[in-house]
Amino acid sequence: MPTYAYRCRECTTTFEVNRPMDQASAPAACPEGHDDTVKLLTTVALTGRSAPSPAMNTAPAAAPAGGGCCGGGCCG
Repeated sequence: MPTYAYRCRECTTTFEVNRPMDQASAPAACPEGHDDTVKLLTTVALTGRSAPSPAMNTAPAAAPAGGGCCGGGCCG
């Protein structure tokens, strides 16, 4: 279940609410009982370690060999 962050405009308290996505735009009262709240935009931090994929190879690419200008015999 997603967690949504809110801030109360009356007491400036920041709080979180766990609720289903279909209720994401529903109003939320602050823990102090105030109803004037605003939903905050938050970022998602993904952590963990996995094996690198072949597409993410960090080794430098080999220089092209032969053929074409600057790859062979026409420059110089």
